[in-house]
Amino acid sequence: MAKRVYFFDDPEPVGRELLGGKGAGLAEMTRIGLPVPYGFTITTEVCREYYALGGKMPDGLKEETVQAMRKVEEKTGKKFGDPTNPLLVSVRSGARVSMPGMMDTILNLGLNDETVKGLARLTSNERFAWDSYRRFVMMFSDVVLGIPKDEFEKILDEVKEHEGVKFDAEVSAEGLKQVAERSKLLVEKELGRPFPQDVWEQLFMAIEAVFRSWNNPRAILYRQLNGIPDDWGTAVNIVEMVFGNMGDDSGTGVAFTRNPATGEKELYGEYLANAQGEDVVAGVRTPKPIKEMQNEWPQTYQQLLQVAELLEKHFKDMQDMEFTVERGKLYMLQTRSGKRTAEAAVRIASEMAQEGLISKEDAVLRITPEEINRLLHKRIDHKAKGNPVAVGLAASPGAAVGEVVFSADEAVAEANAGKKVILVRPETTPDDLHGMVAAQGILTTRGGMTSHAAVIARGMGKPAVTGTESLRLDLDNGIIYAPNGVVIKRGDVITLDGGTGEVFLGALPLVEPEMSKYSEQILAWADEFRRLGVKANADTPEDAALARSFGAEGIGLTRTEHMFLGPERVQVVQDMIMAETSEERIKPLERLLELQKGDFVGILKAMDGLPVTIRLLDPPLHEFLPEPGEIEEQIEEAMKRGASEKEIEKLNKLFRRAVQLQEHNPMMGFRGCRLGIVYPEIYEMQVRAVAEAAVELKKQGYNPRFQIMHPLVGTESEMKFLADMTHKVVKEIFEKAGVELDYKVGTMIEVPRAALVAGDLAKYAEFFSFGTNDLTQMTYAYSRDDAEGKFLGHYVEKGILPENPFITLDTQGVGRLISMAVTEGRQTRPDIEIGICGEHGGDPRSIEFCHRAGLDYVSASPYRVPVARLAAAHAAIKEKRGEVFRDK
Repeated sequence: MAKRVYFFDDPEPVGRELLGGKGAGLAEMTRIGLPVPYGFTITTEVCREYYALGGKMPDGLKEETVQAMRKVEEKTGKKFGDPTNPLLVSVRSGARVSMPGMMDTILNLGLNDETVKGLARLTSNERFAWDSYRRFVMMFSDVVLGIPKDEFEKILDEVKEHEGVKFDAEVSAEGLKQVAERSKLLVEKELGRPFPQDVWEQLFMAIEAVFRSWNNPRAILYRQLNGIPDDWGTAVNIVEMVFGNMGDDSGTGVAFTRNPATGEKELYGEYLANAQGEDVVAGVRTPKPIKEMQNEWPQTYQQLLQVAELLEKHFKDMQDMEFTVERGKLYMLQTRSGKRTAEAAVRIASEMAQEGLISKEDAVLRITPEEINRLLHKRIDHKAKGNPVAVGLAASPGAAVGEVVFSADEAVAEANAGKKVILVRPETTPDDLHGMVAAQGILTTRGGMTSHAAVIARGMGKPAVTGTESLRLDLDNGIIYAPNGVVIKRGDVITLDGGTGEVFLGALPLVEPEMSKYSEQILAWADEFRRLGVKANADTPEDAALARSFGAEGIGLTRTEHMFLGPERVQVVQDMIMAETSEERIKPLERLLELQKGDFVGILKAMDGLPVTIRLLDPPLHEFLPEPGEIEEQIEEAMKRGASEKEIEKLNKLFRRAVQLQEHNPMMGFRGCRLGIVYPEIYEMQVRAVAEAAVELKKQGYNPRFQIMHPLVGTESEMKFLADMTHKVVKEIFEKAGVELDYKVGTMIEVPRAALVAGDLAKYAEFFSFGTNDLTQMTYAYSRDDAEGKFLGHYVEKGILPENPFITLDTQGVGRLISMAVTEGRQTRPDIEIGICGEHGGDPRSIEFCHRAGLDYVSASPYRVPVARLAAAHAAIKEKRGEVFRDK
C-alpha cells in the first residue's frame, strides 16, 4: 500500500503531486531550517481514493492519522484533547497548484468545553482562549456542518452592540464566552444534536470536509477556468496551531517577496496585530501595510525580510507567504509562487534573469503567451474589478467601456456623434462590419471562439465577449435582461473584459496597454530561442504596419476579398458578377485592377523587404450580392413608388443572378480557385494588380517581395493551371517594365485531398500554407458556426472531444494530414516553404505542434504576433530540454 502520510521533516522531498502545493511548501521550509509549526500531510492520492469509494474514508486512514497525531504530540509536548495541555491543530486543503480561497480550512481544532478552560489556564489569557473557541465553532459549523457563518456573525454583532464596542478585538472575555455558548446552541437548534465535543470526531469530520471541498461549486468552476484536471484531488495538511490572537505582541499576515501588481523588488503585503488568519481577508478590520511592521515589531520585520530573501533564492520565484507571530516569535505557515499581474510577471522574470537567479530560457518560460497578450490590450484596473452581471466566452482580449447599442448602423451613428459604444447583437454577420469598426467592443449572446464576431474582433484588436447565453435580448425595445433581475437598456454603460468573458454594469477604470522594456526584453530573448518564423495575417497597410511593429517577419495571409468591401467597391464587384460575358467583365475588372493595385502598393510598402503572401479571391460570388429575399423587398418597394421599368428590370436581373448563385453548401461550392479557373480573367486581374504594384515600388527604390497564393486547390491539374497562368501574367508585366523580382506561387492547403496529394502539388507550388479553419471543417465535416452554436460545447463538456478543434488544432486528425503534406511536399521540393495561416497560428498549443511538425512559420492576427513569438520559443526550449509534448 502506498504511503498515505508524510511529516514535514521527512528527509526525502516528495513533491506537490502527492503533498499538494501547501504541504510541499511546508516540508521544504522545514527542510531549509525556517520556523514552521510541526505537522503532516495526507496525500492527494487519499483524496482520489475517497472519491473512488463513493465519498468514504479509506480503511486504515483513521488509524494512520492517530499514529501521526501521536508523533505531533511527542514533538510539541502537548496532547490532543488533554484539558491541562491541549494540542490544537489547523486542518487545511492543498492542491498541487494554487487555488486560492477555493477550498476549506478549519483553525483551532481540538477545542471543546474542557480544553478551552485548559488553554485559558495554560496561557493565563482567558480572552484568547474563548476567542479561539468561538472562531473554531463558527469555522467548523460553516465548513463541516454546513451552517452559514453569517448566522454566527450575527451573534458576535449582537454581543458587540451589547458591550458598546466596534471591533472584534475589543470584545471582553465574558462576551466571547457568550458568543461561543450561543453558537453551540445555534448548532444544536439547526442540527438537532450538540456541537461535537470529541476531538477525534472533530478531526476526522474536518479531514472529510476538506476532501469534499475539492468538489464544491467554486472549486469546480475555478478548475474549469484554469484548466486544472478534476482528478488531481487535494491533500490535507494537519498543522500544530500557533496563535496570532494572544495579544499585541502577536499577529498574522500575508507578504509577497516582490510587488505582485508591478513586479517591483520590495516586501509587499499586510498584517494585523492580535488576529488570526481569516481576519486579514474577512475585512472586519483594516490590515496595516507590511512596512509598518518595522516600527511595531522591528526584529520580526528584519527576520521576515531575511526569510523572504532566502525563500526567493531557494524557489527561484516570487513567493506568496503566510505567517503568524505568537508572542514575538515568527512562524511561517505557507509559501507558494505568488499570483501576479501580467505587468509584474514580465518584470519579475526579466529582473530575476538579470540578477542571475534564473536563466534567460527560464525567464521566457515563466511568461505565458496569454500574459503577453494581456499587455497588448486595454485591461480593467485590477484595483477596481467588481462582480460581473454575466459571463460569456473570452473571444478577443482587452477591455472596453461604452454605451449599449443594438445595431451596426446605430453604432456608427453614435460613434460619429462622439460617443463610445458597445455593439450588442445575438451574433454578428459581415453586414455588421461597419458597426464593429465603430464600436469599442462587441458582445454577442450566441457564437463561439471562432464565430464571425470572435475572428473579426481579434483581427481588429477589439475586445469581444461571445456566447453570453445567460443574457436575453429584446432588440425591438432595446433591452438586455441579465441574471438576478438586472435590466440593461439602450444607452446604459457597460464594461467588457474580453480576456475573461466578463460583462460589468457601469464604467470600470481601464489601464492603457504598454509594451514595457521588460516585456520587450522577454520577447527579444524569445526570438533568440525560437526556430519557427512568425508572420501576420493583415489585409490593410495599417494592419501590416502594426504587425511589423509587433515583430512580424512578413505577412502570411492577405485576404483580397476584404478589399472588396465598402459601398463603392461592392458596386464594382456586383457589376463584375452581373456581367454575362468575358467582354462585359472587362470594364469592372479594370476598375477593380486600379483599386486592388493601390491596396497592394500600401501593404507591400508597409512590409518593405519582407514577404507578403496574397491570397486570391476565395469566397463564393453570392456573398457580394444581397440575399434574394432582400432584393424581392426592393422590387416590391420600387413598384409601389412607381419606379421606371429600367430600374425594376435591373432589380429583377439582380434577383435572378442572386438565385442562380445560391448554393446548398457554399463552403464546398463555386468558390476559391474554381472561380479563377472558370473565370480566369478575375484571377488574372488580381495577379496583374500585385505585379504592377511591385514594379511601381521597385522603381521607387523599395524592395517588394510578394507570394501569390491560390485557395482551395485539391488537384495537381488545378495547381498547374493556376501556376502557369500566374507565371505568364507576371512575366509579361516584368518584361514590359524591364524589372526582375523574386516571387513565389503556392497554395493554401485547406482541402483534405490537397494534403493527401501534396507531393504532386509541390511540382508547381513553391510554398504551402495550411488554412486550418477550413481544413478542420472539411476533415470533421463540421460547419464551424453551426457546430459551435449547436453541439460542440456539449461534445467538450461530455468528453466526446477534448476541446474545441477550431481553437486548438486537432493533432491526431488534422495534424496527421499536415504532417503527411509536409513530408510529401518536401520529398518533391526540398526547399518548399511551409506555414500555417488559420486562427490556429495564434494558439500556443497549436504553435507547439507546428514546431514539432517542422513547419517554417506560423501566421496570426497582428495582436497575436507577440504571443506567437513567445509560444514558438516555449516549443523550442521544451524540445531542447527533452520535455514531452502533449497531444490532444
